[in-house]
Amino acid sequence: MTLRRRTTLLWSLPWPTTPLFAKVTTPDTPHLRPGYHFTPRAHWMNDPNGLVFHQGVYHLFFQHYPHDTVWGPMHWGHATSTDLLHWQEQPIALAPDERGWIFSGSAVVDTHNSAGLGPVGSSPLVAIFTHHDGVADKAGRQDVQSQSLAYSLDGGQTFTKYAGNPVLPSPGTRDFRDPKVFWHAPTARWVMALATGDRITFFSSPDLKRWRRESDFGVGQGAHDGVWECPDLFPLEHQGQTHWVLLVSLVKGGPAGGSATQYFVGQFDGQRFVCEQTDTRWLDHGADNYAGVTFSGTEPRRVFIGWMSNWDYAQAVPTHPWRSAMTLPRELHLVPAAGQWRVASRPVAEALQAGRELARHASLPLLPMVDLSVPLQQAQGQLLIDLHTAELHSFALVLRNAVGEQLRVFYDQASQRYGIDRSRAGSAGFHANFAATHTAPRLASQPGARIQLFIDACSIELFADDGLTVMTDLCLPSQPFTIAHLKSSDGMVLQSLSLRAMGAMTA
Repeated sequence: MTLRRRTTLLWSLPWPTTPLFAKVTTPDTPHLRPGYHFTPRAHWMNDPNGLVFHQGVYHLFFQHYPHDTVWGPMHWGHATSTDLLHWQEQPIALAPDERGWIFSGSAVVDTHNSAGLGPVGSSPLVAIFTHHDGVADKAGRQDVQSQSLAYSLDGGQTFTKYAGNPVLPSPGTRDFRDPKVFWHAPTARWVMALATGDRITFFSSPDLKRWRRESDFGVGQGAHDGVWECPDLFPLEHQGQTHWVLLVSLVKGGPAGGSATQYFVGQFDGQRFVCEQTDTRWLDHGADNYAGVTFSGTEPRRVFIGWMSNWDYAQAVPTHPWRSAMTLPRELHLVPAAGQWRVASRPVAEALQAGRELARHASLPLLPMVDLSVPLQQAQGQLLIDLHTAELHSFALVLRNAVGEQLRVFYDQASQRYGIDRSRAGSAGFHANFAATHTAPRLASQPGARIQLFIDACSIELFADDGLTVMTDLCLPSQPFTIAHLKSSDGMVLQSLSLRAMGAMTA
């Protein structure tokens, strides 16, 4: 949960109905409403919280200010799905109280009722979150953030806050937030990864109520241009080898500018995380994937969702009556690449099977170009392009609309970089750095490639080389893109090309 310093003096204002910022009359932008990415019906959203799969239902909680389209006193919004694509927004799950606002956190199923929050034999759904005390913050105190519990006995429909909150009081450190909790079977206890300034601190507990500090990680590791946030720690296995992955979101300093998520591969023994890499690695090289975490309850599958925005301009993106969307759900995998272990992000299988197939081609040359305008129009701009090639060469996909705006996605063989050029893709004047071209290195070494492009009303997500290189970028055309050309001056031939209409899925 990012703390926006420029709003510090406002943090103790009333929260039930009073917006922090003056209302500005903004026209609705239905043409920018995503079709298959979750957005709230209205108002502000940021970090995904409490991702959990419970009793056949995926629960997506999220940072939400239900009274305006800018960041304000944080609540936990709530949406549910049975397939990770069709989401139904639910009533507010957690609202501010006398202890403060409800910042980011996680949720677990307490299978053995270790915390005793439910009747004997029950398995409560427990949310672990950060309470932020705005009054103490305004007074200049440092002990403003602490960790608290809430529990549900009805499958996540309603939550009761634990009477003994906070379960982990502030030690006097200002940035002390975003608890990600999981059950560590080898030591038979709960483990919490907590963002504590410029590092991650690990705690353990037998019952979710009593927490003991175990260790810190982060000094001299990775990027430190901004505060560390929203950690997630989990094991991934590849062909019998298990390594632990630590996700850490960074407020600024990402590869495309502004906020981004880095990851570390290593080992964890229940007390300490030991990193096995020396370089900085990014989960996504685009500008708009931040604060993402994974679901509990899906193991061994590891499903990730991020916030599809960037703190550089999140509060100014010209959408209305909502602001912000979530990324496409991705499945994380541990893969070897160039003698190192990397984390690959792949679109979930549910997304690859969604919608309806519009066209399928085999042995398709891209010289001079292939016109994809008809399927783009049939899909109403909500399209999956899935291509395979035995030998990757430079290519470009160019999307245009009737007023000349264009979005360009490309691979440059000389530099071995993928890229997204949104510099002429529509509205960009709300931030000096929004109109830009972002690039990412190709990490795969084989001659062939599989590339998947998910296009929605205001975003594009590129998954290359089975998720080794991933880019997520917003784009804000004034009209939908209706013209699409895929071309390669090097004469690349596609083994296969398929196109699917994704359709509107968020309820």
